[in-house]
Amino acid sequence: MKITGRADSFVAKPDPKMRAVLVYGPDIGLVRERLNGLTKAVAGSVDDPFRVVELPADTLRDDPARLRDEAAAMSFGGGRRVVRIRDAGDTLAELFESFDEDSVGDALVVVTAGDLSPRSKLRAAFEGAERMAALPCYSDSADVVESVAREMLRAAGLQIAPDALSWLVDHLGGDRELSRRELEKLILYKGSSGTVTEEDVLACVGDTAGFGVDDLVYALGDGDQATIQRVYGRLVNEGISPITVLSAVSRHLMRLHETRGRMNEGKNADAAAAMLRPPVFFKFKSRFTSQANRWSESLLARGLEIVTEAEMQAKSTDMPAEAVIERAFMQLARVGQSARR
Repeated sequence: MKITGRADSFVAKPDPKMRAVLVYGPDIGLVRERLNGLTKAVAGSVDDPFRVVELPADTLRDDPARLRDEAAAMSFGGGRRVVRIRDAGDTLAELFESFDEDSVGDALVVVTAGDLSPRSKLRAAFEGAERMAALPCYSDSADVVESVAREMLRAAGLQIAPDALSWLVDHLGGDRELSRRELEKLILYKGSSGTVTEEDVLACVGDTAGFGVDDLVYALGDGDQATIQRVYGRLVNEGISPITVLSAVSRHLMRLHETRGRMNEGKNADAAAAMLRPPVFFKFKSRFTSQANRWSESLLARGLEIVTEAEMQAKSTDMPAEAVIERAFMQLARVGQSARR
């Protein structure tokens, strides 16, 4: 079975009929967060030596019977156990197919993996099972980043200015764990009350999950191929998910499209851009309005079409996401060049 829209509720209260859960995806921080969430929901904590055991996937490849042994073991003092399997791959697919058909004991087996393609045998084994589930962990969308930021700040007694929130939405989200760490730093910096401003954000939040993303986004708008290739290569080398970068580009084009719509109603670029929520970050206002003046609605529609096609290919084929998205960025650069003519 595949878990999609109800991931958070599933993690908080996993179905007791489930014997194993595969937690996988490009957002390694979110994989860890959900692994720990499932562990706490079943065993009460992540470090109870009597109810939680963690094994590398290599252990099961060398000794397949270990899976059944650990799943059948009873905890000292009672309670359901959690068996955590790290860094699994397709070589364990047949083992888990057999486990689903003839499992023993009542432990929950939680398996973690990286970004598995739709044709992954391990992923297929969990998605097609009755008592096992596959839980994908993709990079947070802008709405999720905003929700996480507001929730953490609200819990700390803080509010946030629109411009500061806009910066956070654009620069966090590539890794849920890193995003939370950056927000914790911001909360510690600001204290227990007040409103977080642009200056607060710039003073203490590193450009972690989105380092250089603004450079890439605006280079695409300008049709600057050299900058696009240089910055995209740097982002990928630093471990930023290509899907995260593509999502940032998509948001930028959609905001330009919204601005163009208001310009067609008679507003100038500055007035139209000022109506965006969250607002354009102050450092990029002039560059944003310049691109809004150059990019026509037809060019923006073409740009969004390229982005949509790239996202579908990256998520539904075996082609490397990095290469698919790089090709899309080169196509977008040519659209950006035509906007300058």
